[in-house]
Amino acid sequence: MRLRTALTGALTALALLLAGGPADARDPLGGPAEAMAALPDTVVPVPAQTVADGSTFTLTQAVTVTAGTPEARGVAEYLASVLRTSTGHPVPVTTGPPPASGGIALLLSGAPASVGAEGYRLTTTAGGVTVRAQQPAGLFHGVQTLLQLMPPAVMSPTVRPGPWTVPGGTVTDRPRFAYRGAMLDVARHFFTVEQVRRYIDQLALYKINMLHLHLSDDQGWRIAVNSWPDLAEYGGSTQVGGGPGGYWTQADYTAIVRYAASRFVTVVPELDMPGHTNAALASYAELNCDGVAPPLYTGTQVGFSSLCVPLETTYTFIDQVVGEIAALTPGPYLHIGGDEAASTPPADYRAFIERAQRIVAAHGKTVVGWHEIAGAAPLPSTVAQYWGTTRTHLTLAAAAAKGTKVVMSPANLAYLDMKYDRRTPLGLSWAGYIEVDKAYDWDPAGRVSGVGESAVLGVEAPLWTETVVTPADIDYMAFPRLPALAELGWSPWSTHDLRSFQRRLGAQGPRWKTMGITYYRSPKIAWPAGS
Repeated sequence: MRLRTALTGALTALALLLAGGPADARDPLGGPAEAMAALPDTVVPVPAQTVADGSTFTLTQAVTVTAGTPEARGVAEYLASVLRTSTGHPVPVTTGPPPASGGIALLLSGAPASVGAEGYRLTTTAGGVTVRAQQPAGLFHGVQTLLQLMPPAVMSPTVRPGPWTVPGGTVTDRPRFAYRGAMLDVARHFFTVEQVRRYIDQLALYKINMLHLHLSDDQGWRIAVNSWPDLAEYGGSTQVGGGPGGYWTQADYTAIVRYAASRFVTVVPELDMPGHTNAALASYAELNCDGVAPPLYTGTQVGFSSLCVPLETTYTFIDQVVGEIAALTPGPYLHIGGDEAASTPPADYRAFIERAQRIVAAHGKTVVGWHEIAGAAPLPSTVAQYWGTTRTHLTLAAAAAKGTKVVMSPANLAYLDMKYDRRTPLGLSWAGYIEVDKAYDWDPAGRVSGVGESAVLGVEAPLWTETVVTPADIDYMAFPRLPALAELGWSPWSTHDLRSFQRRLGAQGPRWKTMGITYYRSPKIAWPAGS
């Protein structure tokens, strides 16, 4: 039985005793495991190491948030804004040395080197709270843990009465994987800038650091491209089932990218090719091999469309479109899709992917593609995203053996658009039903034979939107499964424990109710009364 962290408190010792667990386990940050007192069973993802000291810090009207340096100021302002909204306290933000007591200090100094760029050390005493990190991202993640240790009402959009307490102790934490993502498909159904911002805020709560935006598909093209304006103006004019569709201007997209960055989330744009391209083919006849534009498409079938591989105009198109999107995207990745290209002959597919990769690389971006690209001579830097349902994939394993990194998104475990059970009113079921325990109880580094820990870049939870139309639909399909997948990406495998997770996830229910997140009340979780 794997070692639990101290968040399971006294139950840890009992569970290990009953299971015959190891007496000489080591903590995930490399030191001997301590006899740890309990902090509340409330934090998702579970931290690597926690030690309680029995004290309590209470926020008063005089509480301040101090940024030790200007680089920490943005995180301090974020935390202060959350606290002001729910507590009604003024919560001033200062920069410089922290007060002797009574405040919250965010410091880019004093954190152990082992926490890396995204980890942190959170220390709470009766006199105050200190979060230390190597980088601002680590401070931000530490703040999320701090907020989860406080009463759920701290996330309220209106003033609540308190009291506002934080249990005393130390949390030392860092992520298991560098890439911890969620995907939102805006092509099947369009979502506005404000709706995407709302999702970004939700992702940030669980230390997710990548937002993969599926910007184009058969049913719609969702971003303006100056060199090919009809892509958005015509190709973006519909969606699944009909309706007006919609698209983002380049200013809209830039606003999303900047907002995501303020939450330490990197945007990964996807322009799906050579298949899933009917919206583009309908917009420009010259992209079709026969020079005839097909009609716009509002159905949900896949595999029928393809860019014209022999046509040189195709690569002018890709170069110009990729160039514009890459220039708007400061993050390192650009996703080229590459899946379900049933209408592209295999030899053409390989030739296309090889050339498309070079175009993306020439614009300074690292290529990401669905795992089919592993069979098309991926560049050394190319990342393959596994969406299959099997535990064996020889082509992917061979690519991994040659150095290809893999993002794990097995559809039968990680797809947020799959139904929870047969009664779920939204979603699909072609990959099976995915209850929250199933979404949680698998190891990304043990899922596909030959794709081990060193080959796995991370985990991503895709949400396709054939049946998802509103923000409430996003909430229902993402929660509670999104936090399950976030924990797989962040927490060390030594902490993996389904019963512990179920308790901690239940503690999120009152928080989600406070925030107006319309989550699915899974029968697998003992939700608190009234949540």
